[in-house]
Amino acid sequence: MIEWIFVILLVIFLIILFWKYAEQKGEIENRGRELFEGWRSTELETQAKEKAELLFRDWMQQEEKRIREDAIKRSEAVVTGKVTEHLIPFFKDFKYNPKNVRFLGTPVDLVIFDGLSEGEVKNIVFVEVKTGKTANLSTRERQVRNCVQNKNVIWEIIHHKGNED
Repeated sequence: MIEWIFVILLVIFLIILFWKYAEQKGEIENRGRELFEGWRSTELETQAKEKAELLFRDWMQQEEKRIREDAIKRSEAVVTGKVTEHLIPFFKDFKYNPKNVRFLGTPVDLVIFDGLSEGEVKNIVFVEVKTGKTANLSTRERQVRNCVQNKNVIWEIIHHKGNED
């Protein structure tokens, strides 16, 4: 009979042990799942950040390259414009005698004294040379053009006597 009690106690003990094992197993699985989900979330965030940083660096490099190329094009356009301003009197389609042209550069590029080299000035022409896609005048250039068109031009002689006592 003691053996039966011992067997029953052993069975009860095994049932309790199995029940505790099942509880612990569920908790361990839940905890393991939570840890895995946390790790996965962190890993995905890390990968996303790394990918974003890589894409940002690539974009920065491409943008810097584009900016440099644009700066080079603009610089080339400026140099081409400056060279053209100086050489335009020698182009075939320039209708004035190059001997009559004086380069100013700013606020107008050229002043042409039409007929000066022939001994009789017929006109004085202010010229702004434009190259490139647009031929818009700057504010200062428009102001000079408006003064000339409105005949707000004055001839003046300034006599400086120097250091005479």
